[in-house]
Amino acid sequence: MKTFNHTFRFKGLGLALLPFYLCSLLVFSSCQDLMETESNRQVFNPALDQKTDSIFYTLGILKGVQQAIDQYVLVGEMRGDLTATNHYTETDLRELYNFSYDTSNKYDSAYVWYRVINNCNYYVAHRDTTLMTGSRPVARMEYAQALSIRAWAYMQLAKIYGTVPFFTNPITSISEAEEASAGVKKDLRGIVDALAPELEKFSGIGVPNYGTIDAGKTNAGEQKDVVTKQTMFPVDLVLGDMYLETNQYEKAAKSYWNYIRDQHLTTGNYMVVAARGYTYPNNQKFPSDMTYPKMYSTWSEAFRLTQSKDVITYVPMGVNSLRGTTTNLPKLFGWDYYTTEVDTTSIFQGTGVYNPTSQYVLERQIDPSSAYMNLSNKQDYYYQPEGSNSQTVSAVPLGDMRRQYTLLSVTKSDSTFFLMQKYKSGNINIYRAGVVYLRLAEALNRMGYPDAAFAILKDGIGYGQLQSATYTVDSLTHVASGYLRDTTRTMLTTTIPFLSNEYNYYFSRIPGSAQTTSSPGNFGIHSRGCGEAVEGQYSSYQYALMIMKKRAELGNLESGAVDSTFLYGPAAIDAVEDLICDEYALESAFEGNRFGDLTRIARHKNAADFGGANYGGMWLARKLAFKNPVIDLTQERNWFLPFN
Repeated sequence: MKTFNHTFRFKGLGLALLPFYLCSLLVFSSCQDLMETESNRQVFNPALDQKTDSIFYTLGILKGVQQAIDQYVLVGEMRGDLTATNHYTETDLRELYNFSYDTSNKYDSAYVWYRVINNCNYYVAHRDTTLMTGSRPVARMEYAQALSIRAWAYMQLAKIYGTVPFFTNPITSISEAEEASAGVKKDLRGIVDALAPELEKFSGIGVPNYGTIDAGKTNAGEQKDVVTKQTMFPVDLVLGDMYLETNQYEKAAKSYWNYIRDQHLTTGNYMVVAARGYTYPNNQKFPSDMTYPKMYSTWSEAFRLTQSKDVITYVPMGVNSLRGTTTNLPKLFGWDYYTTEVDTTSIFQGTGVYNPTSQYVLERQIDPSSAYMNLSNKQDYYYQPEGSNSQTVSAVPLGDMRRQYTLLSVTKSDSTFFLMQKYKSGNINIYRAGVVYLRLAEALNRMGYPDAAFAILKDGIGYGQLQSATYTVDSLTHVASGYLRDTTRTMLTTTIPFLSNEYNYYFSRIPGSAQTTSSPGNFGIHSRGCGEAVEGQYSSYQYALMIMKKRAELGNLESGAVDSTFLYGPAAIDAVEDLICDEYALESAFEGNRFGDLTRIARHKNAADFGGANYGGMWLARKLAFKNPVIDLTQERNWFLPFN
């Protein structure tokens, strides 16, 4: 892969809903923005008829995503159940937290999304898609990206505001902007119906790859490189999200599967292992019979996003204001990414040891909530005792290890607080393999396959993990993954064919088969933070126990036989959905998804024939009751920001 020694510079089209009606003038300046080009040319009324134009326009569109990303994260997390305020928290964030906002809130801006959308509209309207290099269409991938990013941005708009002005023609004047604002409006389903058919034509297409961009060094002296392929929005993942948001579960599952199949995407072995020296919940001791697992942690690399196979799409922010759009997220969570107080000489010339406390921000404005801490701390950690046979697994209440890597306990000025580490590199996740598989689980569950969804959480979908084999432990006969029904195996061989002869190689962990570096097979998502229980630990009996426990928590555990309806019927689907909701919190906390996850799941519950009228709204309100919101969250109309 090539590396650009210079930096791409793109001033952006400036074509959003704003009074810049002279927006047909594009200026390529010489500042050192990582999403711009060093060219000093001016272009009037660009026709997008040159083969080299696409790279500049695509990076210009992505620059708009950069400018929206802080708002995306804060609106998504502050209204969820995983964050908390403190006495340093600014008013605007506090208003998001307790739902007391109005249009004066600085994070309430539809403009940042329309800027992205209108740049995409301009590209789609003007790109000459007939240009060829040999037999290859020059702009096909970039054209698909413009469609994909536009759909993703419209989806965020509708999730945040409900019904929004909808247009697909580029706005280049005040009169056009006013006409669009007063024109057609669509909700989330209307947007999906309008945009998905065209996007479907590009299912399976790859993403542009411009090599690696040298983004410069931070003020602390750390080199940052941007892998351009990982800044793109894969079409099938955006389609999957669009269908999942609108309760089109089989279409969503097939879209996620298309991407997983084409990329041979696996959950891999991104496990966080229990380690000596941590403070575990309730002063729990590290078990004496637990050794360090042979599989060492790679989860911490997920925070250095360009280095992790788990990361599919991220938004890279500039290392300083001269090198691109900057982000306030690290500082809000407790890390001064842009500090100028670090002595880089002592770090990089061997004259001293770097002390990171200079970058800790005691005046952080966002803390983890008690709900997040309690959920993480109550998880059991599974391990194989030293010297035991292969079917012996013990559990100890150490909590979820992902919390240990996500939150670092630091001390500054004699005050100890949690530093949230996911933004220490100045990058923001959009898609990761773990989250894609959880969304697939969400879709499969609502398709009527809670056992398949449970397999993604516990075992990882693959023939080696889910084969129906019997074995004997302590004179008792067990069935590996016995909770998987024959109808589910058929679905996983045909409709979403993980277990088919054609694809099981890539996703199985059968020794000697798919256990390779390039295709390590699928592991259960829950094992990333809680260790891996071998097959017998979650047989049909254990699956039933998990369903009973979650149904009891939800108040849905009626009396009666533990039969197929109990294990796989509407109440079981509701219970597994809550397990998935918990796993979202453990896997992707603070990445901007949480309130969107909660409202989407609430809509699933409302659409299902289970739980009574507005069951999902009441479920959501209970989730957030500890925040004492000032509005009635049982009502869907109150899930949206006022349109600004």
